[in-house]
Amino acid sequence: MNVQQVCYSTDEKKKLVCPWQLAPLIDNYLRPLIHNPLKLFAPYIEQGMTVLDVGCGAGFASLGLAKLVGENGSVIAADLQPKMLSIVKNRAARGGLSDRIRIHVCSSNKIGVREELDFVLAFFMVHEVPNTQAFIEEVFTLLKRGGLFFLTEPKVHVRSHDFKQLVSVAQEIGFEIAERPRVRFGHTVLLIKVE
Repeated sequence: MNVQQVCYSTDEKKKLVCPWQLAPLIDNYLRPLIHNPLKLFAPYIEQGMTVLDVGCGAGFASLGLAKLVGENGSVIAADLQPKMLSIVKNRAARGGLSDRIRIHVCSSNKIGVREELDFVLAFFMVHEVPNTQAFIEEVFTLLKRGGLFFLTEPKVHVRSHDFKQLVSVAQEIGFEIAERPRVRFGHTVLLIKVE
């Protein structure tokens, strides 16, 4: 069985989540060469921000975001797999970032945080969400006015047409397109909450 078969089901009624056992394959020392969080997110993150990395996996982005928000900022690393969050917690401790990263266990149908957010990241994970509209609506309610939603989906799992539909749903909810950043192997959009 290959990684794609383990991580994803083509049956839309039964979407699978990439298991924590594959974290070393997906999020290792090579990952920053492909997806460097400091370069990807620096244009959008300011010190002191409150940021959510939803579906954070092993935390490659959470760690980079924690460096960008600085000592007065915070990153909520949210995932539905406690083992993934344990990996994030250990990596944050080794990197001296524990004071900036809060671990949060979410459910498959609700993020469940209460903070007002400046920035939300959904990196290669929305295709695993059972109800994408409800997910995007929750992100919208969590963001402050002017807050940013960085949404990127893997081209290997999500067709261009499907990503365009996802962006249309976000626009119907109230997001506007702010930018179209480039992410290797991904369909990407930066959305802004304007109301």
